[in-house]
Amino acid sequence: MGFVRVVKAAEVPAGSIRELQVEGKAIAVANVGGKIYAINNTCLHRGGPLGQGILEGKVVTCPWHGWQFDVTNGKVVQNPAAGVDCYPTEVRGEDIFIDIG
Repeated sequence: MGFVRVVKAAEVPAGSIRELQVEGKAIAVANVGGKIYAINNTCLHRGGPLGQGILEGKVVTCPWHGWQFDVTNGKVVQNPAAGVDCYPTEVRGEDIFIDIG
């Protein structure tokens, strides 16, 4: 599929996370210290929306039941053997692009 434009970089300021729909998939886009990361938005526990969670450093906490995910690799903090999909990102000018493959 390749990279698709998803949002203006200014709409995801440093230290924030937000959820987006990209080609029919729910994606959480996070800005950690100016670097953009994208993971599947659906928590493995009960399907909570990770993009509505609290981002502290590189860890997002699911707002439903507190599961924590590292947005840089999609892994569950408490069990790195489990994780959500992680997608390549690029910032081109003022826009963020994601390849959901």
